Amino acid sequence: MPATITVDEAQAHLKELIGSLAPGEELVITQDQRPVAKIVGQAVPIRNPRRPGSAKGKLIILKEDDEHLKDFEEYMG
Repeated sequence: MPATITVDEAQAHLKELIGSLAPGEELVITQDQRPVAKIVGQAVPIRNPRRPGSAKGKLIILKEDDEHLKDFEEYMG
């Protein structure tokens, strides 16, 4: 059975409550002794570290072309 807390208690301690929830853990918020909301802890996504060179070969330049730069000559100095 999930833990319960009143709206007033949740409002006063929301940041701490959220920080203490384990992934999948539920906290039911009640008002006048009736459930009105539920907070569920989420797992923090784990991001794999970047590896140098992992995008090698994914960008292919078909043609070197400076023609498009003519429109920007006045801005380039």
